[in-house]
Amino acid sequence: MGSVFMPIIIPQIKGTLSQTSNEIISRALKAAGINSRDIAFADIYKTSVDARRRDEKGIHFVYSVSVSLKDKNAEQRTADEKHLTYAPYGEIEVRKGSKTLGGRIVIAGFGPAGMFCALTLAENGYRPLVLERGSEVGRRVEKVSHFWRGGELDEQTNAQFGEGGAGTFSDGKLTTRIKDPLCRYVLERLTQLGAPKELLTKAKPHIGTDNLRDVVKNLRQRIIECGGEIMFDTRLDGISLEGGRVTSVSFSGAETGDIQSGCVVAAIGHSARDTVQMLQNSGVTIRSKPFAVGVRIEHTQKAVNESLYGKFADDPLLPVGEYQMSYTQKDGQACYTFCMCPGGVVVPAASEHGGVVVNGMSEYARNGVNANSALVVPVNQSDFGTSPLGGIEFARKIEQTAYAAAKNYSAYTAPACTVGGFLSGTPDLKSEILPTYARGVIPCDISSILPNRVTDMLKKGLSVFSKRMNCFKDDTAILTAPETRTSSPVRILRDDSAKAVGIENLYPCGEGAGYAGGITSSAVDGINTALKIMEEYAPY
Repeated sequence: MGSVFMPIIIPQIKGTLSQTSNEIISRALKAAGINSRDIAFADIYKTSVDARRRDEKGIHFVYSVSVSLKDKNAEQRTADEKHLTYAPYGEIEVRKGSKTLGGRIVIAGFGPAGMFCALTLAENGYRPLVLERGSEVGRRVEKVSHFWRGGELDEQTNAQFGEGGAGTFSDGKLTTRIKDPLCRYVLERLTQLGAPKELLTKAKPHIGTDNLRDVVKNLRQRIIECGGEIMFDTRLDGISLEGGRVTSVSFSGAETGDIQSGCVVAAIGHSARDTVQMLQNSGVTIRSKPFAVGVRIEHTQKAVNESLYGKFADDPLLPVGEYQMSYTQKDGQACYTFCMCPGGVVVPAASEHGGVVVNGMSEYARNGVNANSALVVPVNQSDFGTSPLGGIEFARKIEQTAYAAAKNYSAYTAPACTVGGFLSGTPDLKSEILPTYARGVIPCDISSILPNRVTDMLKKGLSVFSKRMNCFKDDTAILTAPETRTSSPVRILRDDSAKAVGIENLYPCGEGAGYAGGITSSAVDGINTALKIMEEYAPY
C-alpha cells in the first residue's frame, strides 16, 4: 500500500433518510469516477438536510464524502475536477522564534479564544498564565443557577463570565463563516477533549451546553499538565506601559497583585465592559463597531419542525428543526435571526446590576418543548455616535430600560409580549406557548424598550419571515427582550502581526477584541494569536 494523501471531498451526494453510510460512499465514488481499489479509506465528511420539497421523494440528506487515495497519481487526476476539493488536515504548523520573553505570557480571559491560545502555547512549552475573572465551571454553574432561581447576580461569575466564556451557557454552535483550515483542527481537538464525535460530520455542528462544560474542564486539565497556570476568580485590573510595551499587569479577586509580563493576550470576551474601559484609559486604541440588538422569539419546537418538514415532521430520522433567516432593505437596513436554539430555553444573561439581558441555550439533545432564536437588527455609529465606547453605552441603556420596566414586578424579570401584541403596540402575553426565561416575564410593549428604528425593522422582518415559515405566522409566539450581547460593540485595533496598534507585546484576541464571532472563529483566532507569539519568542 502506498502513502495516504490528503482527503478529497466529494460533495452533493443525495441520499434518502434511510440509506446507510456504505451506500452513500459507494454512490460518491461512482459520481467521482474513483475505483474502490484506489482508496485507502472513505467516510462521511458532512451531512445536511434538504427540506425544500416535501413530497414523497422530496426531503433527503445531502452528504459530502471524504476519500483518501493510495496513489498520488490517482489523487492528481481528481485535482482537475472542478467540483472536488481537498479536506484540510486538522493540524497546526509551529515556528518558534529566538527572542527572550522576559516574563510570563499572560492571557486575560478563558473563553474559546483564551482557552485555545493557552492550549497551543502550553503544548509547545510556553507556560502561559491565564487570568479569568469568573469561577471554574463547576462553581460557575452553581452561581448561575442561583441567579436564575431568583438569587443575587454575581457581576464576576455569570452567563457571560467564567470558565468557557459566554458559550458555556448557549447552544454551543460550532458553525462559522470563516474558511480557515484551523476550523477543522478546533473540531478535532474538541472531540479529543470529550465532545461528541458527530460534530465532525454535521454541516451545522453543535456541542450543547451540557457537553461543553465537561470539555472545558478537560481542556483546562490539559493546559495545566503542559505547564500552564489558570487563576480563576481573578480579574485583570490594569496594565503598565513603558516604551510601547506592557511591562506588567495587575489583578485582583481570589488573587491580588501584579506580575511581570513578556506578552499579554486580551481575550476578554464581548461583555467585559470595565476591562475595555481600562484598556482605553491606558492608551490602547479602541474603536466602536457595528453589532445587533433585538429580542428572543419563542415558538414550540413542534411548530418549527412542521414548518420545515411538513408531514415528515415526526420522522425520527430527521434532526430537530432549526432555521436561519435574514431580510435586507434597499437602504441596507436589515433584520435577521441569530443563534437559533432548537429545543432550548431563553436564559437570563445579565452581567451588570440593574440591567436585563436575554440569550438562548440548548443542551446537546435539544429536546425541550420550545425553540428560540435571537431576532435582531444591526446597529452602528448612526445609532450610537462615534465615541469608541458608544456602542457599549447604547446597549447598556437598553438593558437598564428593560430592568426599569419590570423591576416593580421582580428584579431581572424580562419584558415580554406576543408577536401580535408587539405588532399592535399592546403588552399582550396571552399564549399557549409558555415562556422559558427563568426569572419570569412581565407583559410589556417591547417598542418602549428598543429604539424606534430597531422596532420598525423587527416588524418588517416578522412580516417577511411569516411568508417563509408558517411558525412565524403565529401571533401568539413570544418575544422576550432585550438581546444586546450578539457580538462585541468595540474593536481593539491590531496590526498584521496581531499586536495592538502601537504596543509591541499586547495581543487583542477573539470576539471581545472584535476579531471573531462565535466559538469556532474565536478559538481559531486564539490559535493564530499563539502562533504569532511563538513565531517571535522562544519558550519561557
